[in-house]
Amino acid sequence: MLARCSSGALRGVEALPVTVEVDIAPGLPGLRVVGLADAAAQESRERVRGALRNGGLRVPLTRVVVNLAPADLPKAGPGFDLPIALGLLVASQQLAAAQVEGIWSAGELGLDGRLRPIRGVLALALAARRHGARALVVPAANATEAALVEGLPVWAADHLGEVVALLRDPERAAAPAAAVPPEPPLAAPDLAEVRGQAHGRRALEIAAAGGHHLLLVGAPGSGKTMLARRLPTLLPPLAHHEALEVTQLHSLAGLLGEGAGLRRQRPFRSPHHGCSAAALIGGGALPRPGELSLAHHGVLFLDELAEFRREVLDQLRQPLEEGELWISRARQRCRFPSRVLLVAATNPCPCGWYGDPSQSCRCGEAQRRRHWGRLSGPLLDRIDLQVVMRRPEARELGGAYRGASDGPRSAAESSAVVAQRVAAARRRMGERNPQGAANGQLDGPSLAAVVDPAPEALALWERAISQRRLSARGAERVLRVARTIADLAGEERVASGAIAEALSYRSFDRID
Repeated sequence: MLARCSSGALRGVEALPVTVEVDIAPGLPGLRVVGLADAAAQESRERVRGALRNGGLRVPLTRVVVNLAPADLPKAGPGFDLPIALGLLVASQQLAAAQVEGIWSAGELGLDGRLRPIRGVLALALAARRHGARALVVPAANATEAALVEGLPVWAADHLGEVVALLRDPERAAAPAAAVPPEPPLAAPDLAEVRGQAHGRRALEIAAAGGHHLLLVGAPGSGKTMLARRLPTLLPPLAHHEALEVTQLHSLAGLLGEGAGLRRQRPFRSPHHGCSAAALIGGGALPRPGELSLAHHGVLFLDELAEFRREVLDQLRQPLEEGELWISRARQRCRFPSRVLLVAATNPCPCGWYGDPSQSCRCGEAQRRRHWGRLSGPLLDRIDLQVVMRRPEARELGGAYRGASDGPRSAAESSAVVAQRVAAARRRMGERNPQGAANGQLDGPSLAAVVDPAPEALALWERAISQRRLSARGAERVLRVARTIADLAGEERVASGAIAEALSYRSFDRID
């Protein structure tokens, strides 16, 4: 007898429908899985048999063939355990075919029949709704995640026996449990804690407002990492569709905890400089998202940028430009979104003290060239804001610890104050720019339609292109930054002052 159940296979950030066909035929007892399944999916035959036997259900003592169709689509993971078990129950007439018709299912089975959570449930739920599923059956630990998809009934269970009971009597299906309340968040770092660094603070505000990539270069202890970790506090909250995309990517990577719901915080990812290209960009035989995609709609912080391998960094070029990346394999091509705000930090030389007025550099010219040689010109050309940071003076550091009797303390603007200006600038961009994009995401034609420079500003920009020998991309990025500076000031036109300030953030266009 032939039975069919519906499920899905992950491909990139999406899920594609898979039909699980189970055929029982005369022959020696055995269960074979075909259809381009990986090792975890192949091993489901042992888990399914144990779950059926220990769950009080009958295991067919005959020849069983399970086909995961379409046969040319790679399938990975233990999520096919549940649909295979249901197909076996239908084929052995322990369930009626009508009871599983239109039902999608996914879940890993333990040998005792318990259902364990799997990754990528949100993508599966979106695919199930898109293909008109009657309901989606998932482990109870994944129910809250699946319930984020509106208009799709979600049936949650802890055991295979509960799934069988639900299919026989759908009225028993209950609403998914509420998400586990998150732990009280730790105190967020505040921009007011940063002393001095007026140039760096201003660059951070511009980066947050326009979505511009930022490079911080300075001696050890100049506050590069401190500034970078405060950037998320300046960004506006995630929109609902952005939160769904972030949650979907973290689900694909298996980073959502049990009972976790929608991710409300913008991601902040900070990979180590020794990470591989696959860890940073994503990849594998069956590709998974890397740090770049896990930072989607958030901040990717690359500390010690010059310590990353050049071949790893150069793979960032296209994703930073296009906001997405494609990973191609022999049998499939996967898309992962990568709309990130890149913040990078590095020392000016291997010892870290080149250009510092109080410490002498111990590096030779050849060492400094090798240090900067890991950063290619095309990569630097894609970074809008390039800032040289100096160590704060003693009086700037001491202002925070001055007693009340010694005079007023030096107070710096808090993250909340700066975030209000960022939000106002983002609102202006949303009302003016095509599709509400930030200035840093505008393509050439869109930028030309909204930049509106004053005549003297345009003349200054043209002189700078000629004198600094800026590339076309670099010149365009100066205009994007200037447009953001004007938006922060509430100005309709880009003035020459905005162009001049934007040019002050192009310190490393050419490394000699």
